Amino acid sequence: MKIKIQRYSTKLEVKEYEVSMQDATLLAVLNEIKTAQDATLTFASGCRSGVCGSCSVRVNGSEVLACAHKVKEDDLVEPLKNVPLIRDLVVDMDKALSFNAKAKAWQSALSQNITLTQEDEKRNEIQSDCILCGSCYSACPVYAVNEEFLGPFSLTRVWRYVVDARENSPEEKLQTIQTNGVWDCTLCNGCTLVCPQNISSKADIEKLRSKSVMAGHSDPSFSNFGGGFGGGFGFDGSPSF
Repeated sequence: MKIKIQRYSTKLEVKEYEVSMQDATLLAVLNEIKTAQDATLTFASGCRSGVCGSCSVRVNGSEVLACAHKVKEDDLVEPLKNVPLIRDLVVDMDKALSFNAKAKAWQSALSQNITLTQEDEKRNEIQSDCILCGSCYSACPVYAVNEEFLGPFSLTRVWRYVVDARENSPEEKLQTIQTNGVWDCTLCNGCTLVCPQNISSKADIEKLRSKSVMAGHSDPSFSNFGGGFGGGFGFDGSPSF
């Protein structure tokens, strides 16, 4: 079986490898290539159980976990997008992860000390399963035009705390995501399709938009329409008789 891997040290190139493995995960194939054929091949891995998220890459243009993807003939393996490339399949996730801090995606220190019901726990259970693999970040098209977009996994974490019954300052969290946040998302659903934990960041962002409107916020792009009817659409907004 042949597999193609994008390599990078001093320049980008695609190298082809042949392995005699069937029904194998991509991570197993990468380990075999590094052990038996090319010790310079560089990739990241951790738990090998789909839990840590460190082995996320793209295969044939789609984000996957290397420890879960079963390799097929002529698969093209590439690093994640929208993040700096370090070497081969290893990328720098520091900026992507920094958006959690910008979005204040954590439980507030002033959270209420109350006992959660089963209903409370179910409300944000799925969002708590995020493994920060970066697949949604890589799949997001917004970064092509806005590198400061807070991103799918950060916004999902914000939703997780906004609806937490113990959170004492949900309005403050909503305030932090009005710029480069919920209104910048295109709702393309690409993040949801590649999430290994089946988290729908698109749905979470839609709910955050609804919460934002209820809290008195609105899409800031509307303010660019000129104030009157038709502003921004080629009309001056003045009445005609």
